[in-house]
Amino acid sequence: MERRALICEFLGTLLLVFFAVGAAVLGAPYLGATGIALAFGFVLLALAYSLGALSGCHINPAVTMGFLAARRIGVRTAVGYWVAQFVGGIAGAALLYLLAKQVPGLKTHEKFGSNGWGDRSTVGINLGGAFLAEVVLTFLLVFVVLAVTHRLAVTGFDGLPIGLALAVIHLVGIPLTGTSVNPARSLGPALFAGGDALSQLWLFIVAPLVGGLIAAGVHLVTHPQVKVLVEATD
Repeated sequence: MERRALICEFLGTLLLVFFAVGAAVLGAPYLGATGIALAFGFVLLALAYSLGALSGCHINPAVTMGFLAARRIGVRTAVGYWVAQFVGGIAGAALLYLLAKQVPGLKTHEKFGSNGWGDRSTVGINLGGAFLAEVVLTFLLVFVVLAVTHRLAVTGFDGLPIGLALAVIHLVGIPLTGTSVNPARSLGPALFAGGDALSQLWLFIVAPLVGGLIAAGVHLVTHPQVKVLVEATD
């Protein structure tokens, strides 16, 4: 596992949180749900082309879980990626929080682009519905990533369907839970939002990981592997 790959996962997650969650925190009144969804999709698309050949551009613990369960990476690489992603998500949220505090009247407490259900959901979805939504939405993202990539890296046009999938996922998920599908994306903003954002955080860590596991299992059925593709250096 190269140090450069870990730096890319840290940087990619930081940039995803700062720009995509930033679109929700700073630009929601001007962009609306569609604009925010496109922001997430476009940022991931750009990062996939920038970092895909270096680390695979997972920048999402659920995606890494999918790669681990599909036996494309080993445990050591997965743990390293998870640490880099969570630290990157917190760093991105900290940078965004610093910027948001410079905007007069902008409220961050219990909001700040965090995810939620019940009265923290636009449509008031309950806990069970939120869990199901996050599992299904994450399933689509991880399944697409696994299906269009070979081994670890994102190459060629692989980034295009991945970015489009994330945009569509947010179009559906923003009214439901605010859309997590990424535990690192959820952790960072929740730490700075506090309150109910933190008490509900567990769902947005557990459900995406479950979705990633299911996606890996289905992928192994629909795309049988000729042989196990665990990194030799792991």
